[in-house]
Amino acid sequence: MLEVMRVYVRWVDAFNRRLGRLIMYGIFVMAGILLWSSISKTFFLPSIWTLEVAQFAMVSYYILGGPYSIQLGSNVRMDLFYASWSLKKRAWFDAFTVLLLMFFLGVLLYGGVGSTAYSLGHFGDEPFTFLKDIVVAFLTGGPDAASEKLGYIERSPTAWRPYLWPVKLVMISGFLLMLLQALSELFKDIARIRGEEI
Repeated sequence: MLEVMRVYVRWVDAFNRRLGRLIMYGIFVMAGILLWSSISKTFFLPSIWTLEVAQFAMVSYYILGGPYSIQLGSNVRMDLFYASWSLKKRAWFDAFTVLLLMFFLGVLLYGGVGSTAYSLGHFGDEPFTFLKDIVVAFLTGGPDAASEKLGYIERSPTAWRPYLWPVKLVMISGFLLMLLQALSELFKDIARIRGEEI
């Protein structure tokens, strides 16, 4: 069992590390978008797309950088008691809090899937089945087969009116990756409780 945990931790940590290192450069993308917004408002006609694209870039930066942040332990922690605890006691406490984090991320993921299905025109009770049907239709029949499954596609109520499903897809991807990283952290804590390292 420990070997399975090691392989899982190695793969998930490596993927999230690479993704996190890539997403770190998203701050420059946001800065570029906002710089263009300032320049266009000053010297040209204002661009109506810049504010929302900057917001979408911020969501991607924050959500997709979350798993790497969990991996680095960059979260806020009260060290009043924690710093004086033994390594084993810290591992027990971390394992308990990671379980709470996993529950919270599971709720966010469920809500994100429902919101993404809604943005693709699904107004029923089974968002997971709806998204599965779209993916299967896309893989077997291509984009035309997938578009037949879609309903009224949600758009932003602003003047630019972009589709909202891409940013919601980023959101559920980030929640899923954070959930996988939290499970990796739980495996590390279990190993520490047993006196081993992964």
